[in-house]
Amino acid sequence: MTEQRTPLEVRFEPMTAAQLELVVALERQAHPHPWQIRHFTDCLESGYPCQLLMAGDELLGYFVGMKGFEEVHLLNITVAPRYQQQGWARVMLDALALWARGQGAQWLWLEARTGNLRAIHVYKAHGFRNVGVRRAYYPGAEGAREDAVVMSMKLGSAV
Repeated sequence: MTEQRTPLEVRFEPMTAAQLELVVALERQAHPHPWQIRHFTDCLESGYPCQLLMAGDELLGYFVGMKGFEEVHLLNITVAPRYQQQGWARVMLDALALWARGQGAQWLWLEARTGNLRAIHVYKAHGFRNVGVRRAYYPGAEGAREDAVVMSMKLGSAV
């Protein structure tokens, strides 16, 4: 017998400083090398698009972007562990792409740990392509560094 799930009513809302403890707690659950609260604070203070994906009062995930000239760079995207592999990352990527198009962006860019094969698969399925490697980009275990694959996606014209 398969478990039936009640459909979630989800919404996006802007991340605020008041929610940072909740965001950082999720970040620590989801990542071996999590962002610190200062990273999120800096992004909020800089006016970067920081969006939460909520179901009622529950945080399903979030993303942080950075607008540049005709491009948006995805800095962080995280799905709560219990909601992973359910398509929520794709929902957030769609929302980011819509926002980016509305800002006149032509490209989305991101880096992913070369060892994060699940994320790389999601990005490729979403239309991102590998364009390079940043050597020793991410902190790794015991002082080691991990390479990042650089990926980009061409955005269509805004409607």
